[in-house]
Amino acid sequence: MQEKKCVVALGFFDGVHMGHGVLLSLCAQRAKELGVIPAAFTFDLHPSALIPGKEPVPLLTTPADRSSLMDRLYGIQRIIIAHYDRTMMTTPWREFVTDYLVRDHGAVHLVVGHDFHFGHRGEGDPQKLRALCAELGIGCDVVPKVELDGITVSSTHIRRLISQGDMAGAVRFLGHPHVLTHTVKHGKKLGSTLGFPTVNLTFPPGLLIPAYGVYATRVWVLPEYPDHQEHTPGSGPHPAVTNVGIRPTVDDGERVTAEGFLLDFEGDLYGRTLRIEFYHYLRPEKKFGSLEALRTEVMRNARQTRDFFAHSPG
Repeated sequence: MQEKKCVVALGFFDGVHMGHGVLLSLCAQRAKELGVIPAAFTFDLHPSALIPGKEPVPLLTTPADRSSLMDRLYGIQRIIIAHYDRTMMTTPWREFVTDYLVRDHGAVHLVVGHDFHFGHRGEGDPQKLRALCAELGIGCDVVPKVELDGITVSSTHIRRLISQGDMAGAVRFLGHPHVLTHTVKHGKKLGSTLGFPTVNLTFPPGLLIPAYGVYATRVWVLPEYPDHQEHTPGSGPHPAVTNVGIRPTVDDGERVTAEGFLLDFEGDLYGRTLRIEFYHYLRPEKKFGSLEALRTEVMRNARQTRDFFAHSPG
């Protein structure tokens, strides 16, 4: 392969859902045909973050999780994460292609979705991009919309499913489990009291929080060296019962966490980076009258989780 030349898939890729997967798969295919590197372009922030008076769109995935999913699932070797600021927002669309993608990043072929808009005021579109690529002598593919059950696969639809607790529906539209990757924080050390090893993860700012409740999940313990996290599988998966919410039984106030009860794991994970994969909603979050009542319910949820993965291995 050439050192710098690449095929670039363009998009925000929040969640890296099935529709994105079509673009990324085609990107990898074109790169193989051309003997260059498959790459993807994305922003660190959603474009709505710079619109005055508008609430930023909550994200399904952090830039790191987007990068990891594109790498692990679709073999995208280079992820170009651009900082979305006023300069980027006002860059003319032609300049974005000719200077940023072609000159600076060595793009020899571009892959976009049918509704992709880019550049100042979103003036760039697939039709203009095709014409410019022909002028520059580089390739261009425009991918049509992807539907499932008559519904367009989109990050907007998946956000709605997750915010309602429909994790099974989200998994279908994503094509993989919804993920949260973060560092384990100190909790109230209930694991020894309840008889389960537990981990507590907070949600990074701007990330969508799923509906409060208890989920059947799988947990991966990622390597201790961050530079290698995207290219090594880590330890797991470990089945877990994960509560998303404020843990009213132990009075966490307004602090929202994802607390995972690992079913088949021994050891201290404080300070380690974990990836939680959400598969199925079990029940709403509720306050129990005692820790023993909580333990009894977690035991029941553990049986449900084992049964779920026994019949739906994923």
